Amino acid sequence: MLVNRFQDAQPYIAPNHRDVLGLRLQGFMEGGPTNQWVGLSQFLPGGGAGPDSTPFEKVYVVVEGEMTVIIDGNETTLKKFDSCTIPANEVREIENRRNDVCIMMVVMPYPPEAT
Repeated sequence: MLVNRFQDAQPYIAPNHRDVLGLRLQGFMEGGPTNQWVGLSQFLPGGGAGPDSTPFEKVYVVVEGEMTVIIDGNETTLKKFDSCTIPANEVREIENRRNDVCIMMVVMPYPPEAT
């Protein structure tokens, strides 16, 4: 078992993200998971990401606040403990439209070059 304490989580920079602090909870570490990694993103009001896509699917879980997910012009607001799967190659944009921080867990497979 590999325990990674929140206080020791390392920040990471996600491409095409704005007004966010990402922390790696699991993955890219000795003894960690071999097929996916888990991040915790803290989006300030007005923060978000995209529009863009990745060649692999990802899962979002809102832990606190709300996040609006926009795909093909359709908007869905995820609230506390709501989750969604974004399929591979699907263009999405996300926006924190509230005046408080949105905390969102992200689960993704390793990129092909990382394995």
